[in-house]
Amino acid sequence: MKKTVTLLIITLFVVQTEAQNRADRQSLSDRESFSMILLGDPQAYVKYDINQPILELCTAWIADNIDQLHIKSVLCTGDLVEQNENIVCNRAMLNQTSREMWEASSRAFARLDNKVPYIISCGNHDYGYRAAENASTHFPEYFPFERNSAWRNTCVSVFPNRNKVESLENAAFAFHEPCWGDLLVITTEFYPRNEVLTWAKNLADSDPYKNYKIIVMTHAYMEPQNLKNQRLTDNPYSLEPGNNGEQIWKKLLEPTPNIGLLICGHTATGNGEFADNVGFRTDKNKAGKTVNQMMFNVQTLGGGWEGNGGDGWLRILEFLPDGKTVRVRTYSPLFGISSATKHLAHRKESFDEFEFTIE
Repeated sequence: MKKTVTLLIITLFVVQTEAQNRADRQSLSDRESFSMILLGDPQAYVKYDINQPILELCTAWIADNIDQLHIKSVLCTGDLVEQNENIVCNRAMLNQTSREMWEASSRAFARLDNKVPYIISCGNHDYGYRAAENASTHFPEYFPFERNSAWRNTCVSVFPNRNKVESLENAAFAFHEPCWGDLLVITTEFYPRNEVLTWAKNLADSDPYKNYKIIVMTHAYMEPQNLKNQRLTDNPYSLEPGNNGEQIWKKLLEPTPNIGLLICGHTATGNGEFADNVGFRTDKNKAGKTVNQMMFNVQTLGGGWEGNGGDGWLRILEFLPDGKTVRVRTYSPLFGISSATKHLAHRKESFDEFEFTIE
């Protein structure tokens, strides 16, 4: 009997070890660090049914690494679907209806429910019929507050969307880490209205959040580095007046002293070059502090606009225990899960691996 129990324990240990190896778990450079995982626009993963498993692999990998990487939150730059409200499939660019796309995104993020907060900045494709012709969106239906218990102790404020509905389109999430102190992540709707920017600024300026380090997320803000990381200055959509990147800078980031990082997606080129789908710039706010601005949108990698949706690329943002340095790594669990492609799972260019400081 004793030998049988011992054999069972050994077998379970071996199975567990093999499962962990298959998950291709990553490590932090410092055991005292914590991380946030950044997902670029996932729309091209869900517009074709054959691409959907890649998004589910990404969220499954994140779920498996929550403890290993001390993941505090998952940040998604939006465009959860290619089209918010459409039942006629244009076979030249997709084979899923809007409902099928929303269900696919919802199912992928369900792997994170009740485990970790995920924060989404809705994009233009999440509104209207095909691309923000109006303010209608199915986001509140598929991502209600109650679906993820991890939001209950982190979400501290919300602001109504364009349809006067309180949802997580405009929301703020608070975190505390011993080495970093208090952090606040504020996410906004696509091309946020003036009242949304006022809400975000008033929140950042109020007690207790005026003493927090703040990260802002919005879908559309700046161009990739091949276009010199320029902030967007147009508003080509039919929504009621909103704010482009330059206006968000002037009205929210520049006058708010404790915003140290902005994250966005939206812009990309279809040539499959990584450098043309990411961006980074820094500017000084009115208090003389550095504001880091990062764009990450990999939807055309893995074959262009009609490719596989992004080759599974995501970013690991490691917050080092010095309380100010963020170390960025660009990683793909799609490549990492196989021993045959694991050597391709980490990108090493200067725009893929770098550090910046949040003052």
